Amino acid sequence: MRVSLLFLSVAIISVTGDSCVNSGVRNIDQGEIHYSITYSGDSGFIPREFMPKHLIVCFKDNKILFDISAPFGNSGIMNLANPVNGIFDTYINFLGFKYFYPSGPDENYPGFEAMTGMEIHKTSGTSVICGFNCKSAEVTFPGSKTGNKKYRIWYTDEIKVRNPNAATPFNEIDGVLMKFFFVINQREMHFEAETVYRKDIPDKIFERKEKYVRISKKDIDEIIDKFVSM
Repeated sequence: MRVSLLFLSVAIISVTGDSCVNSGVRNIDQGEIHYSITYSGDSGFIPREFMPKHLIVCFKDNKILFDISAPFGNSGIMNLANPVNGIFDTYINFLGFKYFYPSGPDENYPGFEAMTGMEIHKTSGTSVICGFNCKSAEVTFPGSKTGNKKYRIWYTDEIKVRNPNAATPFNEIDGVLMKFFFVINQREMHFEAETVYRKDIPDKIFERKEKYVRISKKDIDEIIDKFVSM
């Protein structure tokens, strides 16, 4: 019986993907990355156990979709980059209301004003995350209240997505982020890759979404602030 369970476990792992405990599949060009989310900074009014706990990133060639869903209220934020079709959209589902804003190709997604002035300094540090060899960089915010605080991020070039950080504050990083952070309003969201899956991703998910109402960047910024600071 124990031998049978062992073979079953191996079969499940081989089908579902590569846990961070195991070796990563290098040089894949499509699939999913699942990240855990933790928080620091202003906690707002909603207990942290009700805040989003997972980020799912779907990628294929140079197309990428970030999806953060809250565990309640049918709410979430998606950032979509499809450079070939000139799509750099932010979608937000907030308590059943659906809005989107199309950013320009040289414009950051909404919600990242708090990261203006960020400086990135690549380092010689290396690590292995989910079986992928990763490089590191230090991030600082000179002139801000936390000017002396340093953040460490990790990224890999062994996942083959071209320009994976387009329209984000990390656009100069030439690799897929495996451990990183965002500052939105006064809240820090910290992301760490837990699992990388190799799977076929349909092109349709990288098309512009329907049934979302287009609003201004100012308006969607305000909704995002409410979403992460409730």
